[in-house]
Amino acid sequence: MIKGYYMGVDVGSVSTNVVLLNEKNEVIFKKYIRTQGKPIIKLQQGLKEVKDFLGNDFKIKAVGTTGSGRQLAGTILGADIIKNEITAHAVSAINFMPDVNTVLEIGGQDSKIIILKDSIVVDFAMNTVCAAGTGSFLDRQAGRLGIDIKEFGNIALKSKNPVRIAGRCAVFAESDMIHKQQLGHNEEDIIRGLCEALVRNYLNNVGKGKNIKPPVVFQGGVAANLGIKEAFERELGSEIFVPKHYDVMGAIGASILAREEVKKTKKTKFRGINIADINYKIKGFECSGCSNLCEIVEICDGSKVLARWGDKCGKWTNAMDLDDHKLA
Repeated sequence: MIKGYYMGVDVGSVSTNVVLLNEKNEVIFKKYIRTQGKPIIKLQQGLKEVKDFLGNDFKIKAVGTTGSGRQLAGTILGADIIKNEITAHAVSAINFMPDVNTVLEIGGQDSKIIILKDSIVVDFAMNTVCAAGTGSFLDRQAGRLGIDIKEFGNIALKSKNPVRIAGRCAVFAESDMIHKQQLGHNEEDIIRGLCEALVRNYLNNVGKGKNIKPPVVFQGGVAANLGIKEAFERELGSEIFVPKHYDVMGAIGASILAREEVKKTKKTKFRGINIADINYKIKGFECSGCSNLCEIVEICDGSKVLARWGDKCGKWTNAMDLDDHKLA
């Protein structure tokens, strides 16, 4: 009997995540791949791993994409739904904890907070300029200290006397850490101080003015850090819940949304698992049709243009065949 699955893809600047859900919304496959500036190649790598995992007798019933590369991934895959990260993360959090009121999400290069009421998003915010509240900042500090990032949280929990780190921006936090090291503070006290600084920075910037109520779900790659989780619990005075698949929650949300979409349309737009082997080309050119001089981007499969975007007037996107994909 051929089994059917629902695929979600989250293409971000740091990672490309692919998940498969079964009929019960259970994760039966997940893959976290470093994007490394090659979103198409990494997406195809993820598809090949899906194919290797499932074998021959399977069917992808629906596909959803999210993340900063959602439009690109959606075009290549033939996604049934393309959704922003806020919606995707909110949906996956609700799937994990139906009565969730607050979602804290800290990824590699961005952070967000989502406020829900009765399973509806009523407010949200994302970090804008400072990297001090993100996973990439923690990665860099772990590397500078010569510590495996996986041990960062456990070391923080050993601290009995954390030092206060100025965490209002990445530059100040790093220089203050170096200063505290020079003063001779213990490593675990500095690391716990950094975890507390990251949480203060997050709450004072991303969470500023937000009505943070329990239950609180913490997701994104940084949710693996027990030091950060404990610091959030101290600051908020409530238990923090971390989902089992905290690192791929955006992809899970996209998959759930795709399933709901196909229930309405009765068929999927998915272009097939073999697109993993197609040699896609990206081309760009400047339109000289008016003073806007728009930069047009094309995705091509051989000589066939799959999608175009970038034109403000629609001259190039509207010139495509109706059966082709278009991006605004």
